Amino acid sequence: MSFSSAVITFPGSNCDRDMADALEKVSGTAPHRVWHGDAELPQRLDFIALPGGFSYGDYLRSGAMAARSPIMQAVVEAAGRGVPVLGVCNGFQVLTESGLLPGALLRNAGMNFVCRNVALTVENNQSLFTSGYTAGEEILIPVAHHDGNYLPMPKRLTGWKAKAAWLFVMPRKSTARPGPLPGC
Repeated sequence: MSFSSAVITFPGSNCDRDMADALEKVSGTAPHRVWHGDAELPQRLDFIALPGGFSYGDYLRSGAMAARSPIMQAVVEAAGRGVPVLGVCNGFQVLTESGLLPGALLRNAGMNFVCRNVALTVENNQSLFTSGYTAGEEILIPVAHHDGNYLPMPKRLTGWKAKAAWLFVMPRKSTARPGPLPGC
């Protein structure tokens, strides 16, 4: 499966090389490496990735300064045209701060850094990211964050559900055994 992708790098990104390696392994094509200060994306992209790290040191709010980088206007426009955009860790925070994901990221309960596996239920298996799963399947996903408590905007929540945009949900009762991650 060959596709054209781009990895956006911000000052403080520390997972951009890993993201680029993963995309090359999946697509067979090296992704475009795009610097946050660029104003344009390469033509005919099929996928855009915003990696983890600590963009701009997360001095204001996680992802807030990176969301105002020149390249983000082009990312928002590409997403509006239907180009899939993946934000991992700090990249998810950047997407939230840019307005692509309606809502806010709050500090974790207890104000502690969280590093563990979390059980999720596959809500929608009809997407680029979830087609390898069965709807209703429970999976474990590693998380490591301090500001990962996503609070969607209530007015937009219904519209998202109607479009089946929710890919995963937290199960009310889990049969999986989440636990600590090695190295955290």
